[in-house]
Amino acid sequence: MPRTLHIFKEKHKCEKLRRVFMKSYIAKPAEVKRDWYIVDAEGKTLGRIATEIATILRGKNKPTFTPHVDGGDFVVVVNAEKVVLTGKKLTQKFYRYHTGYVGGLKEISYKEMMEKKPEEVVAHAVSGMLPKNKLRDRMMTRLRVYRGAEHPHAAQNPQELNFK
Repeated sequence: MPRTLHIFKEKHKCEKLRRVFMKSYIAKPAEVKRDWYIVDAEGKTLGRIATEIATILRGKNKPTFTPHVDGGDFVVVVNAEKVVLTGKKLTQKFYRYHTGYVGGLKEISYKEMMEKKPEEVVAHAVSGMLPKNKLRDRMMTRLRVYRGAEHPHAAQNPQELNFK
């Protein structure tokens, strides 16, 4: 019996030391520093760039990442109309939404969506890869998607991101 008590005492000492030496950093919203990044989507696969963009919007690329704090950066996506989908998704993939009325299910094919609103295709893919909580709307406000190569954010000096 005394042996088990000795083990508990040792564990208790370790826990005490852990509290002294291992402090977790928790970012505060006022301390967050936001950078600007630019992503050229020309010839890139939609899902692959969407995951990278979602990571940056969440702030997981920073050492100060805290899950409950919105600590991500701004991302500007250009050439959204030239993004690529693999396989037969051009004809088989549909975006669905419901109007709220009986029989109000609407479907738009990826091909139609790319002709009308390619910006929303990229934004929808990124939104689906962010956590489904109150922070998602705040993160999505920092995503700027443009159809062509021009964008009005040159004054922010965005850093170029290159993905595979």
